[in-house]
Amino acid sequence: MIVVLAGGVGAARFLQGVVQIVPQEELTVIVNTGDDREFYGLHVSPDVDIVMYTLAGLVNESQGWGIRDDTYSTMHQLTSYGNEDWFQLGDRDLATHIHRTQRLRQGQTLSEITDELRERLGLKLRILPMSDQSVQTHVQTPDGLLHFEEYFVKRRCSDPVQGIEFVGASTAKPAPGVLDALKEAEAILIAPSNPIVSIGSILAVPGIHDILHEASGMVVAVSPIIG
Repeated sequence: MIVVLAGGVGAARFLQGVVQIVPQEELTVIVNTGDDREFYGLHVSPDVDIVMYTLAGLVNESQGWGIRDDTYSTMHQLTSYGNEDWFQLGDRDLATHIHRTQRLRQGQTLSEITDELRERLGLKLRILPMSDQSVQTHVQTPDGLLHFEEYFVKRRCSDPVQGIEFVGASTAKPAPGVLDALKEAEAILIAPSNPIVSIGSILAVPGIHDILHEASGMVVAVSPIIG
């Protein structure tokens, strides 16, 4: 089994290549959920969705996220009511977040919901969120802590970065199957994702960093694109 530690767009494109040479049934992807946040009352898991949409052939390739040829009628109506529009969600994309939020309110875990969505999208690989507990990546700036999505999307990385905090990481647990997958892996691939806010968030969950040093399989990190 091959295990991949993954963030969003860079990891998803890397995985498009991996699945051409590794059967999906032999692949497990552990995905960053530090970017997760509630938008418009819905639980959004940006990196999980980017990976699923990309491998299912649904992603908007020109931007690397969202669903190809999606429409934005719901967003237009929301903004007409005075809601902010800095985090755009397409109409079909919203169906994923509505489904996820409903299932969470019914008591299912994020990993259970992710597995259900993966199966519905026809994917054979395992996709595991790094944790079922909330871990939020925050960027320390002169204006205080900003959730990563606010720093990255709303403010377009304009703030000087003074540090990174993974809020909730110290009390979080790896999602079911994460540690076993790392122990049993023939190889662990660290995808070309941001090493601090995408891979760093995964390693901040207690137990994951240590087990990489104990893993019997080789561990290979692929450098992100520079520039």
